Amino acid sequence: MRTFRNPFLNWLAENPGLAAFAFIGLVILLLALVPIFLYLMPIRKVPIIYNIRNLQSRWKTTIVTALAFTLVTTLLTFMLSFVKGMDRLIEASGDPGNVMILSDGATDEAFSNLGNFAVEQLPGDLQAQIDFYVKEVYVVVMYMVPDPLPGARPRRFVQMRGLDNMPKAALMHGVELTAGHSWVSDAGAKSIGPNETAKEIVLGHGVARAFGEDLGKSIVEPGDVIRLGPAKWVVVGVMQEGSAAFGSEIWTRDQNVMQTFGRENSYSSYVIRIKDGSIERAKKAVAALKDVKIERNFQVFTEKEYYAKMSDTSKQFSAASYVVAFIMAIGGILGVMNTMYAAISQRSKDIGVLRLMGYRRWQILLCFQFEALLIAILGGIVGCLIAFLLFNGMTVTSIISSGAGGGGKTVVLRLIVDGGVLFTGMVFSILMGALGGLIPALSAMRLQPLESLK
Repeated sequence: MRTFRNPFLNWLAENPGLAAFAFIGLVILLLALVPIFLYLMPIRKVPIIYNIRNLQSRWKTTIVTALAFTLVTTLLTFMLSFVKGMDRLIEASGDPGNVMILSDGATDEAFSNLGNFAVEQLPGDLQAQIDFYVKEVYVVVMYMVPDPLPGARPRRFVQMRGLDNMPKAALMHGVELTAGHSWVSDAGAKSIGPNETAKEIVLGHGVARAFGEDLGKSIVEPGDVIRLGPAKWVVVGVMQEGSAAFGSEIWTRDQNVMQTFGRENSYSSYVIRIKDGSIERAKKAVAALKDVKIERNFQVFTEKEYYAKMSDTSKQFSAASYVVAFIMAIGGILGVMNTMYAAISQRSKDIGVLRLMGYRRWQILLCFQFEALLIAILGGIVGCLIAFLLFNGMTVTSIISSGAGGGGKTVVLRLIVDGGVLFTGMVFSILMGALGGLIPALSAMRLQPLESLK
């Protein structure tokens, strides 16, 4: 590790996580101060100190109101972090230089059956563009949780991908194994006891962690035996974390899947690597393949396009998150309005004194609007910090789907609370404060000085 003369720089180098947290906290604080500066730049005679002292004297009401902003901001940030994690997973899935072939009409690999299709049936000029290809059979299988706790899930549905050449498939999909682990052997099975064998599998990192939780450990390791469907399977390897959607799958030999789950000689897809991995050449190959007429019809697209269609779930959740946040924001706005109306009724004489001291109506308006904004900023900052500490990097399980014709894939993804998510949360909180404080501030502005002193 590189060392610096400055001890503070050394501390940052030794604690990258804390340094990132401190940096994000500083950015949030600066973003929160921007509206305040915008308020103060054209204003020279607004009783800011008066606002701050009143917030201090009514600290219980201030905290309760700020908690409403904290709750809404935290919830919105959580939802956006889920959407961000889902989008990042989908973006990382699929290589634009790979071409996928599915049976005609299939919206998902689970519904595809290519039958007797073979790459050798394609025209020679198309075959000349192929670097190599992998035949894949994809099924969804049931995993029975051993000795589940009362009330816990008794089963999981997981994806299994059978491959005719696993090293080539790993190269094609950009998947690597954790150090010390191995791929499935050519035999596809190994002994697990006297007179007993089990078929070999490689687990995605997300699936390995999920299975590990069911077994009371952090992650499943090579040598562990699990039951999938009607058979026992022995783990020989675990994929490295960050294998995109493939990190939520189980890989094994194609014959193991076909024999166990009744998919004999029936591949779900062919994935073709175009020479030099060029996106343009891949798209040209897709266009050319669409014009090919063989005994069995099929559909074709780049692997990137296939996974891009799975973003419908993310879009739906994103829309739902804004709807829920909007509903909660109404409650937050009403809470601020109630607080500010109560403050105005208690400080009507103060407003009269301020008016007699020479403060104008617009200054009284900004005075109370600024007070509501301070509460919103306080609640927003706390909400963003809570979201960053609790949700950033959290692992969750979800489903991605194209939304057409059913299907979908269960994936394990990490929530991402980045600068964009935090900025959105802060802007949302500030807007709530501005809207919630506007009507009460207009009411305070209209008070007559002499009448308010009676």
